[in-house]
Amino acid sequence: MSREEGCSGHTVVISFFLGTIAGAAAVLLLAPQARKESAERIRDFGQDMKERASDYLEQAKDTVSSTVGSGRDFLDEKRSLIQSAVQAGKEAYQREKSKPAHEG
Repeated sequence: MSREEGCSGHTVVISFFLGTIAGAAAVLLLAPQARKESAERIRDFGQDMKERASDYLEQAKDTVSSTVGSGRDFLDEKRSLIQSAVQAGKEAYQREKSKPAHEG
């Protein structure tokens, strides 16, 4: 049975990631330092988060692509089995149909 309550792993990771960003931004904005230095730190932090998000997105794309590929392989295999079963059923029907009828 699928999860009916709670959060998926992706939701937890994304929530953690967003919480980290919000916390770090708050620290950078509230820490006592020169305005120029704060702006520079925020810019650096933003660039770092952009790179991390890009890496995470790339990993997610790879995972999805791999999963979709596995799913396609699975469906192709099952489709082949079903087609074979249907063909065998048709052949069995034709054999039974061509047999002479028995009188009781």
